[in-house]
Amino acid sequence: MSAPALLPLGSTMRVLRPHPNIYAFYDGRIDGARAHSPAPNWLDDGAYALGVCVYAVVDGSEALLYDTHISIPHAQFMRRTLEEAGITSFRVVLSHWHDDHVAGNAVFATDEIIALDRTERTLAANRVALENGDPPIFPLVMPNKIITGPTELAVGRLTVKLEPAEIHSHDGLILLLPELGLMLAGDTLEEPITYVGEPERLPVHVEELKRIREWGYARILPNHGAPDVIAAGGYGPELIDATIRYLNKLLHTRIDMALADQDLSTFIAGDLASGTLSYFAPYEAVHANNVKKVLALP
Repeated sequence: MSAPALLPLGSTMRVLRPHPNIYAFYDGRIDGARAHSPAPNWLDDGAYALGVCVYAVVDGSEALLYDTHISIPHAQFMRRTLEEAGITSFRVVLSHWHDDHVAGNAVFATDEIIALDRTERTLAANRVALENGDPPIFPLVMPNKIITGPTELAVGRLTVKLEPAEIHSHDGLILLLPELGLMLAGDTLEEPITYVGEPERLPVHVEELKRIREWGYARILPNHGAPDVIAAGGYGPELIDATIRYLNKLLHTRIDMALADQDLSTFIAGDLASGTLSYFAPYEAVHANNVKKVLALP
């Protein structure tokens, strides 16, 4: 078997347009390719292998970016693409503190970078680890506008609502576009399955998923999902129900050990058969790791 091709950072970015007011900057899910190093690292083995998408909400000459992507070259590509489209005003909203969402912050250091207070605190607490990771996020540019709860913004004529939701991470921040019926979900939703980062909080995450389901948004754009679905306008609300089912079943592995031995395709067989979810082999490792974390709970 030949070694994976190492492609320059940002060179495989695809620009998708799920809505006229949305740019979706998608990278990864490229068989036999890596973007940083042949050795294990967070960029290749997490975001790039699974596929990662960062969104920009645009209207007129204004853009609001939802995260800053997985590297400086990725962020530079986004900024350049938007500037060439006539954007002159940039703001950023951080969906949460994880490395694959803040790595390009430095490209927007002179712009407004909005984040929850919980995100700011967690970035500060993890600054040394992030700046010394592989690859390093150095320097880690911190958010400069801190919010403490639900917040409403305007991008041109569009209303943007920022809604905290403790799903996947304690500091999740969802971006809602009520006039467009669009939810930009960050990592609160992921397809085919969520990545469990805080297993001790999973019961809370399930209740929060039920809460966001009640918002009634018709289309969902996650940061990790299938590029063809994102390009076609996103997922339906059934993704929320599938995520609830997955997490409840994951929690049940502590009672029924036979479930813990199932591979991903068996574990989510019902949602695969219905077409609600699509199988993607690299998520087998994510699932195995999720099971391990849940079984390790006290």
